[in-house]
Amino acid sequence: MLKTRILSALVLAPLILADIYAGGLWLDALMLVAAVLMGWEWARMCSGGRLLPAGVLVILVLTGIPVGFALDFSQHLFIELVIGSGLVLLVSLVIQRPQALWLAGGTFYIGLGVLSFLWLRSIPDQGRIVIFWVLAVVWAVDIGAYFAGRGIGGPKLAPSISPNKTWAGLIGGAICAALVSGIAAVWLQQPVVWMVLAGAVLAVVAQAGDFLESWCKRRFGVKDSSNLIPGHGGILDRVDGLLAVLPLVFVYIWALEASV
Repeated sequence: MLKTRILSALVLAPLILADIYAGGLWLDALMLVAAVLMGWEWARMCSGGRLLPAGVLVILVLTGIPVGFALDFSQHLFIELVIGSGLVLLVSLVIQRPQALWLAGGTFYIGLGVLSFLWLRSIPDQGRIVIFWVLAVVWAVDIGAYFAGRGIGGPKLAPSISPNKTWAGLIGGAICAALVSGIAAVWLQQPVVWMVLAGAVLAVVAQAGDFLESWCKRRFGVKDSSNLIPGHGGILDRVDGLLAVLPLVFVYIWALEASV
């Protein structure tokens, strides 16, 4: 499994990083594909592996975010996401009532992550660096937690939600994220101590996002959100921590710029 994970990462990571670096239409295409696939995974997860009409609406709402951003409607997209998620809720209450809150909540959560990613990448001059920093931190959390958890073991974090997660894994992931973030301070022109602390905090947030998806999968009785990525599961399985981190980073940067 580890070998398969590494091979998948070696194939996908360079393509994703190249699209993020290039920006423009390449980034728009990447985020459009990601939004569609995440919407498809979430809709099927909530519906016993089937894509029902309410699930199609989930995909359409999420598709509208990268499309709207590409058409320079970014200032209105948060409101549109709220309206779209509300529409998913209303439609689901009529035709798929038991999953209505799940479908609508997942639409908003995933959409907020996609929107935050696009907003951060569009920051003049430093958007590319900010996104690379966020990705590096989240990947460092995953790598550090995996090896620390496997190598050290010990008490479980929340065995009823994710039986493989340990306190050692959380601490190992936080240390790796803090180190990576401290190194990134040079490019982001921020105090090293502050960046180390930021990395550690984001590590905890990323782990919380991981737990949130694990809880959702247990609720719906599935092991992975899909089988799209060999060794990794689905798109949501790979970006669960990232979806939690992105809005927090955006809010912080927005508040920082607003106070200047």
